[in-house]
Amino acid sequence: QVQLVESGGGLVQAGGSLRLSCAASGRTFNNNAMGWFRQAPGKEREFVAAAKWIGINTYYADYADSVKGRFTISRNNIRNTLYLQMNSLKPEDTAVYYCAASNTNQRITSRNTYDYWGQGTQVTVSS
Repeated sequence: QVQLVESGGGLVQAGGSLRLSCAASGRTFNNNAMGWFRQAPGKEREFVAAAKWIGINTYYADYADSVKGRFTISRNNIRNTLYLQMNSLKPEDTAVYYCAASNTNQRITSRNTYDYWGQGTQVTVSS
């Protein structure tokens, strides 16, 4: 059974940093897309960042415009773990952040692409 478990969320002041982790178990996703989404209260779940496999140990990363230049997605295939380094955090980044994994490598910014989801981790940025 596939499980995705996020960690690393918390409360941080504006301008601060957090690093989210997502540990996958049950199978590997080395050749598939994995990504991060977030959902703020009263809003739909939205794309944050994703990485899709394009070659041996090589991934293409895509980001939402709102986080470009501040967030960095990375993968450690040995540990079967996905990361999201979040710098220069803003109050509008406050949300529950979800890790997701796909059986494919297509349309990596779409929620519908992803087959597996974690339970989410809360990120709160105070002003």
